[in-house]
Amino acid sequence: MMSLPFYQRHHEHYDRAYRHKALSSTVSQYQKETKSKSAVYAQGSAAYARGSAAYRHSSAAGFSFDSSAAYSHGSSAYDLESAAYSYGSTAYDHSAAQSKRSAAYSLDSESLSTSSAAYGHASESINKLAAAYRLGSEAYSFGLKNSNLMIEDQSYKMSPKAKRAKQSLISEDKENKALDYSVPIFTGREVNISGITDTEEERIKESAAYVAKRNLFATGEGVSVSKVAKTSEEEHHEKKSRKVAIRESAERVAMKKTLEETQAFHRKLNQDKLLHAPEFIIEPRSHTIWEKENVRFNCSVAGWPEPRVTWYKNNVPIDVQAHPGKYIIQSRYGLHSLEITECEFDDTAQYHASAMNVKGEVSVYASLVVKRYKGEIDASLLHARNLSLSPFAVTPHGYASRFEISFVDKFDVAFGREGETMSLGCTVVINPDIKRFKPDIEWYRNGVLITPSKWVQMQWSGERASLTLTHANKEDEGLYTLRVAMGEYYEEYSGYVFVRDADAEIPGAPGAPLDVQCLDANKDYVIVSWKQPAVDGGNPILGYFIDRCEVGTSHWTQCNENPVKFARFPVTGLIEGRSYIFRVRAVNKAGVSLPSRVSEPVAALDPADRARLRSHPSAPWTGQIIVTEEEPAEGVVPGPPTDLQVIEATKNYVVLSWKPPGQRGHEGIMYFVEKCVAGTEDWQRVNTEIPVKSPRFAVFDLSEGKSYCFRVRCCNSAGIGEPSEATEATVVDDKLDIPKAPGRIMPTRNTDTSVVVTWTEPPDAKELVGYYIESSVEGSGRWEPCNNNPVKGTRFVCHGLSTGEKYIFRVRAVNAAGLSEFSQESEPIEVKAAIAAPSPPYDIVVLESVRDSMVLGWKQPEAIGGTEITGYYVNYREVVDGVPGKWKEANIKAVTERAYRIQNLKENMVYQFQVAAANLAGVGAPSKPSKPFKCEEWTIAVPGPPHDVKCTEVRKDSLVLLWKEPVYSGRSPIVGYYVDMKETEAKEERWRSVNEKPLQKKFLKIDGLTQGVSYVFRVRATNQAGVGKPSDVTDAVIAETRPGTKEVVVDVDDNGVISLNFECDQMSPDSKFIWSKNYEPIEDDPRLNIDTKGGKSKLSFKDLGEDDLGIYSCIVTDTDGVSSSYTIDEEEMKRLLALSHERQFPTVPLISELAVEILEKGEVRFWLQAEKLSGNAKANFVFNDKEIFNGEKYKMKVDQHTGLVEMIMDNLEEKDEGTYTFQLQDGKATNQSSLVLIGDVFKKLRDEADFQRKEWHRKQGPHFVDKLGWEVTDECNVMLKCKVANIKKETHIVWYKDDREIMVDEEHDFKDGVCTLLISEFSKKDAGTYEVILKDDRGKDSSELKLKDTAFADLMNEVCRKIALSATDLKIQSTAEGIRLYSYVTYYVEDLRVGWVHNDTQIKFTDRMRTGVTGEQIWLQINEPTPQDKGRYIMELFDGSTTHKKTVDLSGQAFDEAFAEFQRLKQAAIAEKNRARVLGGLPDVVTIQEGKALNLSCTVWGDPTPEVSWLKNEKSFVSDANCILKFESGKNVSFSISTVSTQDSGKYSIVVKNKYGTETSDVTVSVYIPEEERESEQEKKQ
Repeated sequence: MMSLPFYQRHHEHYDRAYRHKALSSTVSQYQKETKSKSAVYAQGSAAYARGSAAYRHSSAAGFSFDSSAAYSHGSSAYDLESAAYSYGSTAYDHSAAQSKRSAAYSLDSESLSTSSAAYGHASESINKLAAAYRLGSEAYSFGLKNSNLMIEDQSYKMSPKAKRAKQSLISEDKENKALDYSVPIFTGREVNISGITDTEEERIKESAAYVAKRNLFATGEGVSVSKVAKTSEEEHHEKKSRKVAIRESAERVAMKKTLEETQAFHRKLNQDKLLHAPEFIIEPRSHTIWEKENVRFNCSVAGWPEPRVTWYKNNVPIDVQAHPGKYIIQSRYGLHSLEITECEFDDTAQYHASAMNVKGEVSVYASLVVKRYKGEIDASLLHARNLSLSPFAVTPHGYASRFEISFVDKFDVAFGREGETMSLGCTVVINPDIKRFKPDIEWYRNGVLITPSKWVQMQWSGERASLTLTHANKEDEGLYTLRVAMGEYYEEYSGYVFVRDADAEIPGAPGAPLDVQCLDANKDYVIVSWKQPAVDGGNPILGYFIDRCEVGTSHWTQCNENPVKFARFPVTGLIEGRSYIFRVRAVNKAGVSLPSRVSEPVAALDPADRARLRSHPSAPWTGQIIVTEEEPAEGVVPGPPTDLQVIEATKNYVVLSWKPPGQRGHEGIMYFVEKCVAGTEDWQRVNTEIPVKSPRFAVFDLSEGKSYCFRVRCCNSAGIGEPSEATEATVVDDKLDIPKAPGRIMPTRNTDTSVVVTWTEPPDAKELVGYYIESSVEGSGRWEPCNNNPVKGTRFVCHGLSTGEKYIFRVRAVNAAGLSEFSQESEPIEVKAAIAAPSPPYDIVVLESVRDSMVLGWKQPEAIGGTEITGYYVNYREVVDGVPGKWKEANIKAVTERAYRIQNLKENMVYQFQVAAANLAGVGAPSKPSKPFKCEEWTIAVPGPPHDVKCTEVRKDSLVLLWKEPVYSGRSPIVGYYVDMKETEAKEERWRSVNEKPLQKKFLKIDGLTQGVSYVFRVRATNQAGVGKPSDVTDAVIAETRPGTKEVVVDVDDNGVISLNFECDQMSPDSKFIWSKNYEPIEDDPRLNIDTKGGKSKLSFKDLGEDDLGIYSCIVTDTDGVSSSYTIDEEEMKRLLALSHERQFPTVPLISELAVEILEKGEVRFWLQAEKLSGNAKANFVFNDKEIFNGEKYKMKVDQHTGLVEMIMDNLEEKDEGTYTFQLQDGKATNQSSLVLIGDVFKKLRDEADFQRKEWHRKQGPHFVDKLGWEVTDECNVMLKCKVANIKKETHIVWYKDDREIMVDEEHDFKDGVCTLLISEFSKKDAGTYEVILKDDRGKDSSELKLKDTAFADLMNEVCRKIALSATDLKIQSTAEGIRLYSYVTYYVEDLRVGWVHNDTQIKFTDRMRTGVTGEQIWLQINEPTPQDKGRYIMELFDGSTTHKKTVDLSGQAFDEAFAEFQRLKQAAIAEKNRARVLGGLPDVVTIQEGKALNLSCTVWGDPTPEVSWLKNEKSFVSDANCILKFESGKNVSFSISTVSTQDSGKYSIVVKNKYGTETSDVTVSVYIPEEERESEQEKKQ
């Protein structure tokens, strides 16, 4: 077997597993699905299996498992690469010769048996797969039935170094000419993923197959090379019958045609929606025209993303707005056009269209020549080509008249939520109806044609077109257009669909992102982009998580650990050749959103590989097989890549792109990417483990804000090449800024539930994906999104608004970097329909008829068009024998009443009438023709019908009915009216009379209605002859009080004027207030005055009297029936007149009566406050019935603005006791207020004034604002503090305790006006009286604080509380005596009571269980602990009011570890106590004269009694005659030398030893010779 490339040697086991297990399992899975489809091949497959069984036995021994398996898998993948011959091949599935081919395959199975060894490796696996159309049908699909693939040697073995097979191009020679062609068979992966079309499945299978095939050819692994024996092929052809040969030839022609069609289809596919540059499909052509003619340039362009087309004139962009009406540029459904109207000579130029997207720009050119005619000619003839089409035209359906296409039962603006099913439908009426011609039904979303998918279903029943969104997503939001086309005629109808976010699983989580797309895909990464959601859940979006899922599985994997804010992200870690889908989730501090809709599947392949797949999807069968051999090229070290550049840079990653080197040999190459900080040469390899396979790479793990350079090296089996040129320094930061806020938000009215919002694009905006619009009811503060899919352009219609509400709007822009700030809020706008022509009037009736004239009546249009109706136009026509004539105008000038007499009619002639209403917008559509009426003299005695019956002042239980008297009164005067009513749905016999006696007036208030019930009414007139014909029935009226209904309000102003006021907030610009008395319009009544301003109207009575009694009503025109009334009867008149009199003679209203207060300096202030005073108001001040005046003693003031009247006295004397009165006069209004200051009241007021005066003088020097107090700090210290004021540099502060001055180290700086004294570790000794004194040259002030008895106890309680709060958690410590539990506090005082609890029982302290305090440590000692001491211990600290607890659990492992440590320490203590030791007695140094006696003694101790030994100069030393060593009573040790000599000098050590230890004590003995003896000895020696 051939060796693997160097970068795959360590992954050989993985490569095999991928080829054998993954691909084989996928094919098996795919077989199950296609088994039902391949039943027609069962006979051929079975025959093939039988024919190939014999050969398998003979070839199994010599055929390599690995090579045959790879060959089998490779050929399967190669097979899947063919659209015409794959498992799901439409060419085979739908071929008419399908059954014949199966028979042919059965006949040829014998010859195919010799080739089975090349396509299988184990008889068991092939037998299992043969019945399901495994290898047999694959071989047939390639058309191998005419070939005889021969193996040179039946016992063929793989050569040590297999040769790579070179794929040959298809040779289209003659039918019977044998060609060499090597046919490998590969196996691809089956994909099952929700929402993937058949085309996408084929593309995915081709992607996987291509990778397997390419790897196989690159490595040569498992490829068997064979020769074709042409003589055998010729012999085989000779044996074929003519019938078989002709049939096979026909089949090959059909297959070839199908393959060519499939290849053409694949070339058009935009697989995976890959980015590709624009390409003009249709180019504009040049024109030569005459002046004043119109010309149009047309072109169509393809590309992804959709290119933006710009038109130029002589290389200058054409500005449509600069030349209004001159240029018309349109872009619809991929067709782009430039129309130039009324061309002039100056329009002669070169025009070109430029298409541009992210992948590039391309332009096409066309010329325009405008000729000028010098002679005389009718200019109108030049416009012949611009005339409209004649009524008849030639269509694709033949010579037919223009089709009239209309829509009935149309769909309206639709609102839905994510996950719901939504349907749009419309009934289509086509005239004329030609049965054999069917319309073309197309649906568009935002101008893009919609194709059926899992998400969208379309139906056409022959009359109704419908579109269903089976699972609505925000991507589905947009303008939906239904286009119905009949040949060249078509009509469109559009409606907007809004899709709101689904309810978040986590409250406050943002909405799901949308429009997830894969912008760039290759072997190493895929760049995923998305759009940010409109709803952030109330918290800013922190970023996004990207998930991936391999196609065919349901396991989602999160691609990024930290949220990314940029709406584009490169996903790495993909397996080459496999297909993936992606989704995105948004996250804020509340949680993670629902996932977005999944992206289209994309394969991890290079664009070049995909291009080869699109251009050559498979190897077509031509009837011949080519076997080629190629010697492997010698290894060549690749050169450096070229054109390295940074194509995208954000704060999270940088994307590099380069071109492969020219020098690279025949084998594949890979890349290593290196980086370094700009300005250095410290290059670091980015992809250290696995080389990059694609000429693009995303680099992560870069420091934000730093600059980097990058370079790339190539590598192959021959080695690693030289690096490319380094890129320029690239700063790691977002190159795309968040856009600025849009500007100039302008709402305009549209309908009664929608508003048109326009805005201007933000400055310097880059790569905008759209805008989000939000609306809010004015004053509510709650914003709602108007769209959930960003809209392009600067205009949007916001639907779903509440009629009559005032809304404000704001807009924010969106690009990949994020969402801009919101724009400024728009001006409020009331949701109300814009002005339009009125709808047709209806219910035309005849009110009177005479010989030559008739009086008509009709009802007002239901829709008046948003403005007042200015008049009506009446038409009539004669009807002779049921055939109507032509319409004639009855009036040229509009009539304002809804009744009109038509003159000059013919007696006994039958007429029809129609009426049209008009307003400022124009004349509306006329009504439907009335029923025929005969013009004849009415001779009946009873009156005609009343007319203009209408309802007003509709409330939940009442309404007012108005009508006009009949035009025809009968033979006697009308004496009254009867009103009938019934429920709308009731039968005719349910009419009932409201009044028993005839009404003299032409109005009636009807009470007793049931809320929510619909009623209709009619009126009948009566005279002496009887009751006449009833009027037309009114429109149905529901008894309800509408929200916001207001009533007429009576008011009496300050001058006593009585008025009726009515307010309306639903007015249009043309609305008017119409006042009536007893429902008759008021016209120039001298007793009344009407004043209207804005939405308010006032009717004032000049002198209310009995003549003014009645019902006053007000109607607001051009509204939905806004009206109200007020009844003034005698009782109400008396009440209003009394109130008017009170207002005519008023009093000055007071906010507060006369009061007194003491000011800061001890002054006395008398004051009162009136509600309001005019500039002419004045006040008189009276004391004890005598007026007093402003002077030295009394300072008086009147403030007309605030209504404040005051008088100030410097001090109070005894003579000032009495009654004080303030008298006010303001125009004709008067008032007064008094205050009595006598006896104790006066004395208390004077004492308070004196005290306040003294306080003021005190505050002129340094003084205390807040008296001396205390607080306990967090460090449990006591701080005495007070707040001072009026301090200067020379001010001194002195502290005293119990009249003894406290010496303070530092002078106080009076910072923040606070003086403090800190007392550390406060205790009982610090109890006493503290005083602080402030003094300087202006005076002094003092403050005293007694900390004794109760005050001291309160302070100590707070100190104890702070100490208790400072206690640390209980810790466990083992000692030699037992176990100690302890806690530290800041410091300890005796007032802090400590208690201990064991297992909820208070501990009684004994010698074994003791508590105490050591420094800042509070402890509990458990001596000689036992298992009974296990449990939960609580330390209780009582601060005098609250118990603070600290808990520790002394059980389980904690007790075991503590007890073990106690045992260890106890043993160590015993050992330390009983070990052998020298207690004392030996000196360190002994100096003694030679000849003297030396006696040394010491005491030793140890239990057991230690052993004693002596050392001299580190050597063992024992007793002798000269030196006596003694050890007595087990403790006394002595050392004696009777006569010392110089030889006895040295270091002596006593060593004591027992089982617990050893101790050594040293003594140095120095023996000296006296000077005299030394000299004598020297003399003797001499």
